[in-house]
Amino acid sequence: MRAVITVIGYDRVGLIAGISAVLAESNVNILDISQTTMQDLFTMMMLVDLDGLNIDFSELKDRLENKGKELGVDVRIQREEIFKSMHRI
Repeated sequence: MRAVITVIGYDRVGLIAGISAVLAESNVNILDISQTTMQDLFTMMMLVDLDGLNIDFSELKDRLENKGKELGVDVRIQREEIFKSMHRI
C-alpha cells in the first residue's frame, strides 16, 4: 500500500528531516520526493510505501500532523487510491 504526503508552509531548516524522521520511526519507506521553495514558501510531495508500517495509519497521520504543527507547516497524508480517485479527470 502506498500513500501521498504533502507539506506546505514557510521554508525553514529541518522540514525534510523532521518529516522523514517520523516516517523512519514508523518504518515507512520514501519512494519518491519532490520539493521546491518559491521565495520563502516551501512545498513538498512524497510518495511513500506503507507495507512495513508498524503503527495504525491513523496514528501515522496524527504524528505527521503534530510534527507539522511543531515545524509550522501543514502536513497531510492520503492513501494513494483515495488520492488518485480525487484527482481523476
